[in-house]
Amino acid sequence: MPYRRLPNTDSARLKSLKSAYERGKDLPPFKLAFSPTSYRKIQSVLPGFENAIYEHRNSLNIQADKNKEYQKRLKKARLYISHFIQVINMAISRGDLVPETRSFFGLEDGEKKVPSLNSEEEVIKWGQQLIEGEQKRKINCLSPITNPTIAVLNVHFDKFMEYHNYQKSLKKRSQRAQEQLNEKRSEVDRVIQQIWNEVEHTFNELPEEMRREKSAEYGLVYVFRKSELGNANLFQSPRIEEIG
Repeated sequence: MPYRRLPNTDSARLKSLKSAYERGKDLPPFKLAFSPTSYRKIQSVLPGFENAIYEHRNSLNIQADKNKEYQKRLKKARLYISHFIQVINMAISRGDLVPETRSFFGLEDGEKKVPSLNSEEEVIKWGQQLIEGEQKRKINCLSPITNPTIAVLNVHFDKFMEYHNYQKSLKKRSQRAQEQLNEKRSEVDRVIQQIWNEVEHTFNELPEEMRREKSAEYGLVYVFRKSELGNANLFQSPRIEEIG
């Protein structure tokens, strides 16, 4: 016997709500297979659910779109930070700078390698340390690092931080949209289940095949088990489909 399957995707939930809503618009209350109370619930939750779906998808699309430029800014900031540290180490190797210069920037004494810049946090950490270190050197009237200068590095670092903070705000927006959508889903699932229960109860006395056909008009979905697929042609309603 085919079994009832409640919607498990947002598009399926929306389709189910709209099917029931359209029946409620087309039929007078005394001919409707579910209660006027349930119809009012559909009218209440449908607009909010549609809006929550749109807001969630829109926030994710914006975040993905802006992430392309953010990654460019991150790559550029990482490159300038790496070059600045390499210049320091090469100048020390040539004798143009004393080894103690590294301490201004939080670099370990004798460490000639560029520190890890793989994560965003590491890029932020070293960008800030280099800018602060060069400011300390300037206060001590020491010759500035050049090619690149800290001013050029600062421009790219500031631009990266601007995009970094913007991405954080977009991520928070997406998270809020996800939470709101989750709340709406729970509410919608309860409404759909109530409607489906009422519809099946209304048609309970009908023969099984007719009961499923009538219920399908209200958006109910029945799924044949694998062992029953050979008999699926006994019921050919276009409304019978599997939601996945």
